[in-house]
Amino acid sequence: MMELREALRQISEIRACLSRGEVFRGYRSATVGFSAVVGMIAAALQPHWVAAPATNLGRYLAGWIAVAAVSVIVVGTELAWRSERNGPGRSRELTRLAVEQFSPCIIVGALLTLFIYRYAPQIGWMLPGLWALVFGLGVFASYRLMPRQVFWVGAYYIACGCGCLRFGQGENAFSPWLMFISFGGGQLLSASILYWTLERPDAG
Repeated sequence: MMELREALRQISEIRACLSRGEVFRGYRSATVGFSAVVGMIAAALQPHWVAAPATNLGRYLAGWIAVAAVSVIVVGTELAWRSERNGPGRSRELTRLAVEQFSPCIIVGALLTLFIYRYAPQIGWMLPGLWALVFGLGVFASYRLMPRQVFWVGAYYIACGCGCLRFGQGENAFSPWLMFISFGGGQLLSASILYWTLERPDAG
């Protein structure tokens, strides 16, 4: 029994290593692009739903949390559908690995948002920059499963995060352009890379 368990463990480790060497094709340009459009529309509507985010941080956060939830639900639904359609095997293992690698950034981003809102709302203006930085780290965490061009998506988010922290202060705090450029632009870049490297008819 001990030898059988050890053999099964080694087989599982080998399969995990093989999965890490493959390109994950579960993310699709259409759903990622949809999240970009939702984010850009939300940024355009932000002045109408919350005119003064600095004094109404809860309403500001509610709007952007709704955008994040819609994006996660849409992308997650497609991942689950493709995983179920492909059945047990390498595709499902890659999906699980991709989720495991990216989900910590979502959890950390949610915790940052909660604790700043509850205990340090005076630094709420930093959230767009922190969100971009954390999201960029999530992209880098799952980078090895993706086409190598996805590296530039992570770099874009990191650069946007630094830019938001540098320029998103004072009268520019909570500017809709911060999220429009960082989240909307980042997701559009992601969708473009996914289509160009994985989905176009002559892609390799």
